[in-house]
Amino acid sequence: MTMTTATHLSSPLARPARRRPRRTWRKLGLYAGIAAIALWCLGPFYWMVVTAFRDVGYTFDTTPWPAHVSFDNFRTVFDTSRGNHFGQALLNSMVIGIAVTVLAMVLGGLAAYALARLHVRGKFLVLGVVLGASMFPGVALVTPLFQLFTGIHWLGTYPALILPEISFALPLAVWILTSFFAEMPWELEQAARIDGCTAAQAFRLVILPLAAPALFTTAILVFISSWNEYLLSSLLANGNPDVAPVTVAIANFTGTLPHQEPYTAVMAAGAVVTIPLVALVLAFQRRIISGLTAGAIK
Repeated sequence: MTMTTATHLSSPLARPARRRPRRTWRKLGLYAGIAAIALWCLGPFYWMVVTAFRDVGYTFDTTPWPAHVSFDNFRTVFDTSRGNHFGQALLNSMVIGIAVTVLAMVLGGLAAYALARLHVRGKFLVLGVVLGASMFPGVALVTPLFQLFTGIHWLGTYPALILPEISFALPLAVWILTSFFAEMPWELEQAARIDGCTAAQAFRLVILPLAAPALFTTAILVFISSWNEYLLSSLLANGNPDVAPVTVAIANFTGTLPHQEPYTAVMAAGAVVTIPLVALVLAFQRRIISGLTAGAIK
């Protein structure tokens, strides 16, 4: 009887029952970590939206849910009578972001393909230079760029805002696309060449369609970085509202009362600025996920 009981307790069927509490605690810990990260990331955005819909007289109210709801802040954002050219700034940011994204994707895609697929001497050195350029602090370029664009009379123009941002967007595009192109099998391109395609046709008809997820992901990341840029734009725009992006326009907001910081209006503007980014990510979320998880092609 004693041996039977010991055999029964030591059988493999009894082990999963002992491990279930550990698995349960692991799942609880995983979900708690995910909830903490989501709260950490979405908490400031939630508070921004709550403050955006709050009456100016209750700016510093600590109520954690929407209270004293008012739409006056959004009217103030688009009111040009106080010098807030927010609508024009949205258009400027869209023009700058699209221009930077298109140029960075064209130049970065070609450079990444050459570095990943062609036998080029010193390409690892080139990748190192690209990485070094991405790590270079933008504040160190403010004075040289300001002097350069002053000398050629480009201050307060679109080229002065687009060209410097391309220098920061290109390393991001090159690094992401180089790693993706390097993982694509050579057999796909060789098969296209055997079927009569030239190198350019194989790249355009075979490689680019397969690289669409990575291209979409990189384009969205480049656009977001351009949309959020402030340091260079605040100086190179030279106070011209016709070319200043939304980040500069928000920093120059004026409130409804003199000598008063328009916190609620700034929060409303931040909510409006975030809407295009959220819509862009939601519209292309499948492309983004497939691009970030792409690692092998069957």
